[in-house]
Amino acid sequence: MELLSAINGVVWGPLGVGLLAAAGLWLTVRTGWFQLTRLPLWLGQTLGAILRRSPDLAREDAGSISPLQSLCTALGATIGTGSIVGVGAALISGGPGGIFWMWVTAFFGMMTAYAENLLGLRYRQYRAGSWHGGPMYYLSAGVGALPRGRLAGRVLAGTFALLCVLASFGIGNLSQVNAIAASLEGAFGLPPALTGAALALVTALVLLRGMKGVASAAGRLVPFMAVFYLAGTALVVLTHADALPAAFGSIFRGAFGLRAAGGGAVGYGMAAAVQWGSMRGSFSSEAGLGSSAIASGPASTREPARQGMWGIFQVFVSTFLVCTMTALAMLTTGLVDLDTGRMLSPAPAPDLAGEAFSAALGPLGPGFVAGAVLLFAWSSVLGWSQYGAECWAYLFGPGTVWAYRLAFLALILPGATAGFTAAWALSDTFNGLMMLPNLAGLFALSGQVAEETRQYLRRLDQSG
Repeated sequence: MELLSAINGVVWGPLGVGLLAAAGLWLTVRTGWFQLTRLPLWLGQTLGAILRRSPDLAREDAGSISPLQSLCTALGATIGTGSIVGVGAALISGGPGGIFWMWVTAFFGMMTAYAENLLGLRYRQYRAGSWHGGPMYYLSAGVGALPRGRLAGRVLAGTFALLCVLASFGIGNLSQVNAIAASLEGAFGLPPALTGAALALVTALVLLRGMKGVASAAGRLVPFMAVFYLAGTALVVLTHADALPAAFGSIFRGAFGLRAAGGGAVGYGMAAAVQWGSMRGSFSSEAGLGSSAIASGPASTREPARQGMWGIFQVFVSTFLVCTMTALAMLTTGLVDLDTGRMLSPAPAPDLAGEAFSAALGPLGPGFVAGAVLLFAWSSVLGWSQYGAECWAYLFGPGTVWAYRLAFLALILPGATAGFTAAWALSDTFNGLMMLPNLAGLFALSGQVAEETRQYLRRLDQSG
């Protein structure tokens, strides 16, 4: 644990947070503040297409999945326990001000995710009968094509793929399964070992169908779980609407150290708010990790910039909707002293959401949260199993993916019974390390992102 804490202190300290912010800011500037200036465009191409039930969303070509399945796979992997448990951890360690920095991270992270998804589609490759994409491809082919970049591209691609495989065991397996087991044990008294065994079985049934199985399951699961959870959080917040002004005040005061941070962290102030808010913001949206670009590779979309807009939408849903509603539910129900920012509840992070929902749903609250954690975390397990499999195939060939999937399934049971702190510490470590080669590639290819965006907007203007 001391080693993990030391590594996390570096990659999630000023260096890592600064690189993440710089990448998002640089891409935002290079694309003309696209997430703001083109807000109607990207909302129309994403949310608008969903509401219109555009037939393009369900189109599948040979060796591909539909754009909607790609979105749901990425959202399923993104909206994991970070959207529930991670928000509680940010409040405990960074105070309410951490939520503000989570928003800031997500705002600039929108363009990081945009660039990742754009490049993921642009540099995808057709191998073994299907499309494959992600940072390992745009690092090797994109960075590798730059002057004197061949060796650097290969090294960055291989490093990213290896770290993604390791991260899939942490953020995509151990931490998610651990949160499910802890939540179900707290709400219903289910033994963690039983939960782990059941999860291993149902996950194996999905993975038997490979990419198509994961995409199909995500396409059915994600829309339901998002509506289910947002409706529940809206009920909690609306029944405590009188506390909303104080909740927002606590967030903004805490963001700049004007009040003490969370319980046990008094005196951390702004530094803790920035660190924990940025870290949990990255965990919940995954912008900067490059992971969602892997789901973009097999999408039947042919326009890289349009696929990039789905990256913006993913961050919008995961952080600005799901995480914000979770935070407001916790802040408006008396778990935090809104004047000082101190935690009033002694509950650990996995139990905070249950306490918040109990304020509105009574004894049904913990059960509701347990159900939400089960849906969110299992969808994340499925998505990350595919991310890890893609990176494993890049490193060792498609014919060896069965070995990765066996290892992934074997970790589910110990993930359910391991300590919560160890699982989350591992996730934070692999998140941070995985981010570094991806950000290097995004900086190097930012000019291509800007040019692809300009060309798309020019074609759009000419066709309109």
